Amino acid sequence: MPNEAAAIPAERPLAGLTAIEIGHSVAAPFGGHVLASLGATLIKVENPGKGDDARGWGPPFWNGASSCFQSLNRDKQSVTVDLKDPAQRGALEALIINRGDIVFQNLRPGLIETFGLDGATLRARKPRLIYANMGAFGAVGPMRKKPGYDPLMQAFGGIMSITGEDGAAPVRVGPSLVDIGTGMWMVIGILSALRRLQLTGEGCEIDTSLLETAMAWMTIPSALYLSSGEPQGRSGTEAAMVVPYKAYKAADHYMIIAAGNDNLFRKLCAALGKPDWAEDARFRTNADRIINRVVLNALIEAVVGQNQRAFWIAHFDAMGVPCSPIQSIDQVLAHPQAQALGILQQAQDSDMQLMGLPVSFDHRRPPFLHGPPSLGQHTEMIFSDRGGKE
Repeated sequence: MPNEAAAIPAERPLAGLTAIEIGHSVAAPFGGHVLASLGATLIKVENPGKGDDARGWGPPFWNGASSCFQSLNRDKQSVTVDLKDPAQRGALEALIINRGDIVFQNLRPGLIETFGLDGATLRARKPRLIYANMGAFGAVGPMRKKPGYDPLMQAFGGIMSITGEDGAAPVRVGPSLVDIGTGMWMVIGILSALRRLQLTGEGCEIDTSLLETAMAWMTIPSALYLSSGEPQGRSGTEAAMVVPYKAYKAADHYMIIAAGNDNLFRKLCAALGKPDWAEDARFRTNADRIINRVVLNALIEAVVGQNQRAFWIAHFDAMGVPCSPIQSIDQVLAHPQAQALGILQQAQDSDMQLMGLPVSFDHRRPPFLHGPPSLGQHTEMIFSDRGGKE
């Protein structure tokens, strides 16, 4: 064991483990992407027809599948299994029992049980198995059998109630943060279960859901409501509990200014050439500024609008005031800072550049080894005698 551990690269700590993804769309594939990037052998189970729904979510398409699918399924092996076919289902079950360390699924609620591939059934045969369920509304409760997608959970979980401008129509947060967050929570649960397995020799069954993730994103707004009795409304780019902390329009473009404490507010006032604002009774503390946010924001906007954004970014940086341009994704990827981080990666066997994990181990980011698989690319290899046995 010590020699085996020493052979595992720091940036691939899950090397030697096999995870089986019975999932589709975004949440499960993103979690699988994380596990695969961390070194696990990731076997993705797809239906024999069109495979993962996300393969068709385009244009744009890239190498035969949607760019969305490609971004979530690098470093995986794809097998096709008709779960309604007893023989194929039996082969998958044998694969799990013989080789699987981790199984995770986000099929329609209740469906996995009809196939006998649920956690209770499989763990009765293999107690060391770690099994994760990713539901929509959760494993219990009156809505537990209802399906769901990211925008539904942004709506039901309260996120849309605080997103966008006051008085305007509800706005969905652009990235699929509920789906991706659920994938992250699944991975956190799996890593915790691996520690439990190490200590006790027992696996476990993990439950997480889109709704629980949406509610977790509402941790701060829920605390604000529970302490004040007033639900937070929509406030655009502005933070409810800090002022000034929003987008302001320079002469040419918008930018974010975030003076997160009284000291930073004093620096901002000095940088704007208005040091007296910091001593104004209306603005001395953050609590004062929250009460008088409309007045203060108007004063700041009047000054910021006199110069171009590039001037203010350089000036605020020199004065120690947190600020940022609002960039589009092409600007982000072209920026020297993003390039220095090396988070955009390319595999030797692929012409795709895809986003890597936002974490490094001993200063090494988990690598991008193989491009996303075509549908069923590894079925024969995995289900051969060599692939299906330990």
